[in-house]
Amino acid sequence: MKRYYVDLHIHIGRTWTGKPVKITGAKSLTFTNIIEHARHEKGLNMIGIIDSHSPEVILEMESLVSSGDMIEHRDGGLVYGDLTVIPGSELEIYDEQCNGPIHVLVFFPTITIMRKFSIWLSGHLKNVQLSSQRIYVSGLQLQRKAKELGGLFIPAHVFTPFKSLYGKGVNKSLTEVFDPALIDGIELGLSSDTMMADQIKELHEYPFLTNSDAHSLAKIAREYQVVSMKDPSFKELGMALRNVEGRRIIANYGLDPLLGKYHKTVCAECSHPAGEEDQICTLCGKNKIIKGVADRIFELKTADQSPDGRPPYVHQIPLEYIPGLGPKLLEKLVNHFGSEMAILHEVPFQALNEVVPAKIADLIMKAREGKVTLAAGGGGKYGKISE
Repeated sequence: MKRYYVDLHIHIGRTWTGKPVKITGAKSLTFTNIIEHARHEKGLNMIGIIDSHSPEVILEMESLVSSGDMIEHRDGGLVYGDLTVIPGSELEIYDEQCNGPIHVLVFFPTITIMRKFSIWLSGHLKNVQLSSQRIYVSGLQLQRKAKELGGLFIPAHVFTPFKSLYGKGVNKSLTEVFDPALIDGIELGLSSDTMMADQIKELHEYPFLTNSDAHSLAKIAREYQVVSMKDPSFKELGMALRNVEGRRIIANYGLDPLLGKYHKTVCAECSHPAGEEDQICTLCGKNKIIKGVADRIFELKTADQSPDGRPPYVHQIPLEYIPGLGPKLLEKLVNHFGSEMAILHEVPFQALNEVVPAKIADLIMKAREGKVTLAAGGGGKYGKISE
């Protein structure tokens, strides 16, 4: 088995002709730009591009295969050098059963199957060109369709206050919305980690995924996992999620939840801390209290510890968060050492110090080990790192 760096939640901002896909995504987030950046700058081995249902994105994938720039893996996935792309789709469900909106991720092994799924989708949503569209079928129907096509089904960023399974404060169990047997994994989101999520006992049977939900090239791999597989393919990923025959998630790497935009309960207007039951801000008087993920998980708590065998969750700070490490200096580091994964996991302090000042090299080492001082985020604003 080999170790692979995997980020399964990356958005398309624009198609190759410039049409919008993810409205809030950067224009530079084209399929081709993503695979080049993920491979050469980030050093990832597998990525999920979750707007691959968009017809023009399908055409771009087909063009890259036709030109020989990518090849289709015999076990699923699109191979670009030492990077494998897993075609996926993020969708929003909201029906009388699910108390949504809730975002979910589905992944498929081939372009042909993704095209079939896209055609099916076009009959159940308003604009198949766009990302994260509301689909007018139930969560159960979507699960069954994904499985009919041999796909993977993963509820997305499950604790985020908006558009998630648990975040809205209505759903108390995934069984209210989904068939538990048809779920392949749980995506945690930026404001939670394994220790927090495992306070909900019904999640103990699922693997946890930590993904970037990238809306720009720079945000790719701000969260990811290291996965043990024979080689990077759709089939092997499925086996790793089931933890069979030595395939498994070795570790999750993600932000300390304090850095997430929705960790603590605050007023979205003025960022003043609020209590769990507060409806009106005691400082500015506005009715804009957003319940934090930590408080929401406490409400749902049914367990005190993680199940045996749960992979470690490593609090790791992305390089772009390091104070003083601007784009030019980061580019210098990547050019020197090959990729961000190498810098975050392998390069020793002395080697870093030969390229950047000692203060920044020291911060990178502390960020690698999760030993920096943090101020918690909330209300839609990210937490901060203190020098």
